[in-house]
Amino acid sequence: MIVGAHSIVYSRDPERDRAFLRDVLGLPHVDAGGGWLVFGLPPAEVAVHPAERNDVHEFYLLTDDVAGLVSELGQKGVECSAPETLRWGVITHVKLPGGGRLGIYEPRHARPVSARRKATKRSTGRRSTGRRKAQAKRPRPSGTPRRAGAAPSRKT
Repeated sequence: MIVGAHSIVYSRDPERDRAFLRDVLGLPHVDAGGGWLVFGLPPAEVAVHPAERNDVHEFYLLTDDVAGLVSELGQKGVECSAPETLRWGVITHVKLPGGGRLGIYEPRHARPVSARRKATKRSTGRRSTGRRKAQAKRPRPSGTPRRAGAAPSRKT
């Protein structure tokens, strides 16, 4: 079963681009060893587009407000292209410190529920079978200790 995705951004100056992702975009990260940072991303999606050849892949980040993002990044000295409205969304390209460009867009297309959220909802649904309610209604034998953190019973 697929549990996630790992995207790679190739760069001529990876240290500066990693610092951008860490310090400017504020992405959570771990050091996978030797200073090699791996960044966490929000839920993702993948689409397959027709092409003349295989092995061509693109990577975009998503935002819910391109204009606000461009303004915020501009205040941090980050160069962004003017937002462009397309059929499927509004896009800008951010210039990375290593010289590359990173597309960030505000989607106007339908978005799927992330696989992780979908799996969580499924497993959560299975756990709430009513069994817990039935167990809660059973009387506790006298002298049986209460669960840790449970409120003491009131005897009158």
